Amino acid sequence: MSAASLRGRLRWLILGVIALVLLPLGIYSFRRTLNEVGELSDGRLAQSARTIQALMENIGLPALRGHSAVVVVPIVARSTQKLVLHGHTYESEVGFQVFDRDGHALLATGNLQQLPPPLPQHVGYEDLRLGDYRWRLFTLPPTPDGLVVRAAERYDSRSDITQALWLEHALPPLIALPVLALLVGWAVRRGLKPLDALAARLAARKPGTHDALVLDHAPRELEPVLAALNDQFNQLEDALERERRFSADVAHELRTPLASTMINLENAEASRDTHEADVALAGARESLAALARRVEQLLSLARLETSSRAGQRTDIDLLAVARTVIEELSPLIADSNVELDVELPPGQLRVRGHEVALAALLRNLLENALRHVPDGGLVQLSIQQGQDHALVDVIDNGEGIPPERRAAVFARFHREAGSRGEGYGLGLSIVQRAAQLHDASVELLDSPHGQGLRVRVGIPLLRNTNG
Repeated sequence: MSAASLRGRLRWLILGVIALVLLPLGIYSFRRTLNEVGELSDGRLAQSARTIQALMENIGLPALRGHSAVVVVPIVARSTQKLVLHGHTYESEVGFQVFDRDGHALLATGNLQQLPPPLPQHVGYEDLRLGDYRWRLFTLPPTPDGLVVRAAERYDSRSDITQALWLEHALPPLIALPVLALLVGWAVRRGLKPLDALAARLAARKPGTHDALVLDHAPRELEPVLAALNDQFNQLEDALERERRFSADVAHELRTPLASTMINLENAEASRDTHEADVALAGARESLAALARRVEQLLSLARLETSSRAGQRTDIDLLAVARTVIEELSPLIADSNVELDVELPPGQLRVRGHEVALAALLRNLLENALRHVPDGGLVQLSIQQGQDHALVDVIDNGEGIPPERRAAVFARFHREAGSRGEGYGLGLSIVQRAAQLHDASVELLDSPHGQGLRVRVGIPLLRNTNG
């Protein structure tokens, strides 16, 4: 089943709303008009009866006194005298009767000559059938002289008016609706032209471009759509650029330890000297260890991105995360010949974020500090509660980083000279990304020991946090 087009939906919805509004109004107007026509016809019938009554009282009654037979007023004297107007013989559709106080007919039209005199309770309007026609009668109360006048009109005369009203009310909508459907379809197509223009711009947009999507004379309703699309395009292009750069950097960084491993293994296979083979295998082992370390840090970066997309942030105890990281790094700390001084407040220090990212942030801060201090050096980890932030300080007494080079160390695979062991240039990049995921700040400051570096991270606290 194919999906309905937006144009078709709008067209039928508009026509449906128009019909929903106009149809009840038309029916109501038609019924009101019929009532008004009926009242007007009844009023005309009563007026005719009163006119005849006035004529009889002033002119006809004196002339009729002494007549014993009813005077019959012919509706049509001869066929050549029929009054035909627009196909109707209106004379045959109306009539009247005049009776004395004894119920004797004094005057009557030929079409009502056989109608018996009215009963006293029949004063006013009534309906009856006479021959092939239904009649509407109006009888006036008797005059002081006992004169009773009755006027009548055939219902088919009124039905002609009703049919004309049906045509007047029904024919215009029947003609107008198809025309209206065409006009509404044209209006909908013209109104949706900005969407067609937007679709054309999207189809013509080249992958990888950072140009903003612009639509000339865009309606106000499309402005938030364009803004959202441009924002999504920018985020997507930035993500793709990061992935391309990351893939290239990974390929470059993994090539060296892999090549070193292969060379050492080939030397070990080619060497006949046991000592030389052992040295080559030891070199291959060190290259594989370097490769494993680089892969681990690359996986840390991947886990950071995964945790940021996993869902909402959760309520985390930062101190518990710090204790877990210290316990995890205890073998490395023991082998590094470096003193680690830890200062954690009692209780809990709750923040909102991703536990994997916070653990990666603390782990890389400590590992980075351990690599940049000499044997017998000092690394301090301090976590304190500030007014609105949890303040994480990692301080070392190594060589430090000059202020003019501090901004560059956050780039991926950037290495500072003088570090202990092999650095891979990913530590502070991981720290910066984890901080971004928590709306945290990262500062590189001078160490209070006179030399070295202080890294301070400010992580927003939860409200009503216990110290």
